[in-house]
Amino acid sequence: MTIDLSGKITKPVPLYAKVKQSIIEKIHTGEWQPHDRVPSESELVKQFNCSRMTANRALRELTAEGFLFRLQGVGSFVSEPKGQSALFEIHSIADEISARTHRHHCKVLKLAEVTASATQATELGITAGTPVYHSIIVHYENDVPVQIEDRYVNALAAPEYLQQDFHQQTAHDYLSMVAPLTEGEHIVEAVAGDARSCRLLQIEENAPCLLISRRTWSKDHIVSSARLLFPGHRYKLKGRFSS
Repeated sequence: MTIDLSGKITKPVPLYAKVKQSIIEKIHTGEWQPHDRVPSESELVKQFNCSRMTANRALRELTAEGFLFRLQGVGSFVSEPKGQSALFEIHSIADEISARTHRHHCKVLKLAEVTASATQATELGITAGTPVYHSIIVHYENDVPVQIEDRYVNALAAPEYLQQDFHQQTAHDYLSMVAPLTEGEHIVEAVAGDARSCRLLQIEENAPCLLISRRTWSKDHIVSSARLLFPGHRYKLKGRFSS
């Protein structure tokens, strides 16, 4: 314990907290920019004369608090300020990223016709066994993966879906053009990412993620059912409503 100028007894600040504060200060002052690599555990041990456990705790807590993100086998990096999606509105992720003056691009992992399972048929309001379109797309903000879009589309609502180049136009924008949105449904869940999803999002396995299950209607039929998975530490939702 120490005694401050007012005579009060204060507890010493734990060393891991000092390490955290040093890193946070460099981020807040702009000395370290988003995507800059921060010192490794070994480098922090030498810099602060602390144990590896202390350095690990500091990096782990900063990652959980959203200041850093960690790439397995590579290191820890400064996070982008959290992106923000509208909870009660439906927007293109490309537009959301552009509004933050950041760069969007995507990788199309799957774009194919499949046969609707019982679950998919129920979600789309069609008969099981009906042909539907399935796309899996990973969206990036300034080269950092921020969303996996796993979407099933009613083929009757968008018959030319498979012929589209979703590197040039998002699936959301295309569907909004051919089947204008009249109604939407959001279900939001906190989930642990599975191994494949975490690998695609470049986060640790079982890391907390935000899952939005979204269905959209055009007039009286369901156009698509999508599962949108975000890394929990890189995204937040915002909703605005009035009585």
